[in-house]
Amino acid sequence: MKTNLRGKDFISTQEWTREELETVLHLADDLKMKWALDEPTPYLRDKTLFMLFFFSSTRTRNSFEAGMTRLGGHAIFLEPDKMQISHGDTPKEIGKILGSYGHGIAIRHCDWGDGNGYLREVAEHAHIPVINMQCDVYHPCQAMADLMTVREKKGHDLRGKKVVMSWAYAKSYTKPLSLPVSVVQLFTQFGADVTLAHPPGFELMPEIIKDAEENARQTGGSFKIVNDMDEAFVGADVVYPKSWGPLYSIPDPQESAEAIKRYSGWICDERRMGLAKDDAIYMHCLPADRGVEVTDAVIDGPQSVVYDQAENRMHVQNAIMALTMGGR
Repeated sequence: MKTNLRGKDFISTQEWTREELETVLHLADDLKMKWALDEPTPYLRDKTLFMLFFFSSTRTRNSFEAGMTRLGGHAIFLEPDKMQISHGDTPKEIGKILGSYGHGIAIRHCDWGDGNGYLREVAEHAHIPVINMQCDVYHPCQAMADLMTVREKKGHDLRGKKVVMSWAYAKSYTKPLSLPVSVVQLFTQFGADVTLAHPPGFELMPEIIKDAEENARQTGGSFKIVNDMDEAFVGADVVYPKSWGPLYSIPDPQESAEAIKRYSGWICDERRMGLAKDDAIYMHCLPADRGVEVTDAVIDGPQSVVYDQAENRMHVQNAIMALTMGGR
């Protein structure tokens, strides 16, 4: 186990070694058991986390706030329009000033082309760890919760397990592509056989594909891309159908919306679940577009693990915070 993680930023899983990520998962398992037994875990007593949200949230805000309470510390919710960011506060000033008040900064900033750069600039000037609560490129906390959930359901050795990260249709809004990026990076780091499925035009960035291919080579897993949802689901152990916008290939919002409309048949329904293994699990980070991304029968059915994923957000984030904001 890697124990010297204090002060380390958590912006993408790809920047952490597998040993470091295993340390997080090991601690998350322990924290979850202590949560079940109502045992105290005051590892961040009297410590403060600043949470800066450029985008609204349900699971992210509440899991981090509840998690800091659980760890004995305090979380402060910040919104840019109620600060001086719109009046000139720079990422450098945010990093230096908040860094002088507390022990960690968590940021959610999903604006395409801006979010990840903002996080990294804050991190450059903060002497305390910066945690990515989701940006335009990465969603590492969610992916870690997803991995924790799959390990609970399918065992810790993911070699030989087929994990499908699939695009799905959604009409509510153009969703970030950060979730599929982090899933294909992380699950290939742990040796799974990862299939990325999406229609033409919904590709991930070349550097992300390169990461996934190299991870798979190093861990003995595999990585492939298909443009057919049915083909992807055949024989799958894990299916993760989730919408994302063609932000990399089609930056124009109107063209992007038109591209999404062309693939309304990409829905996770009972027929498609029947193509996967009988004991396959269905995953979604929520909120899902019911009846569009997924049918009620699937998301509310016995193969769905969406609420396990949601709970595991708190446990894995608590582990990340305890190790980076506290510890040795």
